[in-house]
Amino acid sequence: MTTELLDRALVEEATKKSGLIWVKAPGGPARALWHAWHEGAACVVGGGPGEQPLPGLADGVTAEVTVRSKDKGGRVVVWTATVVEPAPGSEAWEAAVAELKGKRLNAPDGEAMTERWRRECRVLRLEPTGGTLPLPDGSLAEAPLPSPATTRRPVPAALPRLLLKRRKRK
Repeated sequence: MTTELLDRALVEEATKKSGLIWVKAPGGPARALWHAWHEGAACVVGGGPGEQPLPGLADGVTAEVTVRSKDKGGRVVVWTATVVEPAPGSEAWEAAVAELKGKRLNAPDGEAMTERWRRECRVLRLEPTGGTLPLPDGSLAEAPLPSPATTRRPVPAALPRLLLKRRKRK
C-alpha cells in the first residue's frame, strides 16, 4: 500500500513539474507532448491543424508515459496511462481546456483557441493506471521522426565567413 502511494505521488509531482512528457501509443513511436496536470491526469490537446499530433492515442487505449526532469532533462519516472477522451463541451472537457489554455504558448488565435479546439482538435486525459515501470538501463535515443521542418542540406560555404565578419566588427 505504501509503495503504491509513493508511486502515485512520484507520478503526480514529476508530471506536474515537467513541461514535456514522452507518450508512446501501442505500435507507435514515443512523441514529446506538452501537457497540463489536472485532477489526477495529464491532459493533452492536439490532432488538429497547428497543434501537436496525437497518432495512436484514442479513448480506451493504454499508453506509456515517460516524464523527464525539468532541470536535467533525464528520465525521472515511466508510468502507464489509460487514455480517456471527454466529450467536447462536457464538464470534464471544459475543466481540462481551462488548464490547457493557460499552458498553450503562441496560440495563433488567442482567446478563440478553445472554440477551435472544440471544432478541430481532441482533448485527451492520460490517467495513471497504478504503479511505475522500471527505468531502462541504456539510452533510448532514436533517429528523429521525418518532418518537413528538418533539412539535410550542407551548410552554405559562405556562412562561416559571414559569421566571422560580424564578430570582427564588434
